[in-house]
Amino acid sequence: MTKLVVRSLAVSLDGYAAGPDQSLENPLGVRGPELMQWFFPTRTWRAMQGGEGGETGVDDEIAQQGFAEVGAWILGRNMFGPVRGPWPDDSWKGWWGDEPPYHVPVFVLTHYAREPLAMEGGTVFHFVTDGIESAVKQAIAAAEGKDVRIGGGASTIRQMLSASLIDEMHLAVGPVLLGRGEPLFHGLDMHALGYRCDKVVPGERATHMFLRKGP
Repeated sequence: MTKLVVRSLAVSLDGYAAGPDQSLENPLGVRGPELMQWFFPTRTWRAMQGGEGGETGVDDEIAQQGFAEVGAWILGRNMFGPVRGPWPDDSWKGWWGDEPPYHVPVFVLTHYAREPLAMEGGTVFHFVTDGIESAVKQAIAAAEGKDVRIGGGASTIRQMLSASLIDEMHLAVGPVLLGRGEPLFHGLDMHALGYRCDKVVPGERATHMFLRKGP
């Protein structure tokens, strides 16, 4: 059965999932890359960049699991790129070059229509203008029984949590205090929404917390 999942979401000790002032120069926000220091050294990350080597261990194993059995993704528009407002043209094709790391259909939430964008490696970006419920419905159909991974950003995840749409979450909590940025749980009562912490796994550079909806 298809589940909606959040995996490998890096979060600071003070609850931020990205730094402030996201831009073309700072796609994760100012100081945002510090959140990913658990992920960048792993063999999984190196392989995604076409490289070799990298660290194995708990962090790498969990990072690798994050891509297993994923049949579709949902992204907020900020996760696709820094362009705001109506699309000026079709020149922006994402942060990742000609072959993004998804290799499955990806549904991008936006207020402005755009034709689907097919990339190398099997990634096809679909631009959804009629809300998160529509994106979820389309992604579940495209996933063909596999899971749908919610890639962020924080505001997209908050919308889906507030609607109790997300079944499972994996947070990689790093030893970082950002002070400001994109707060993950702002305005949410996770307990009242039915979520609980199911498992905690200490890694080499992050503590991995697994949240689940239900008793």
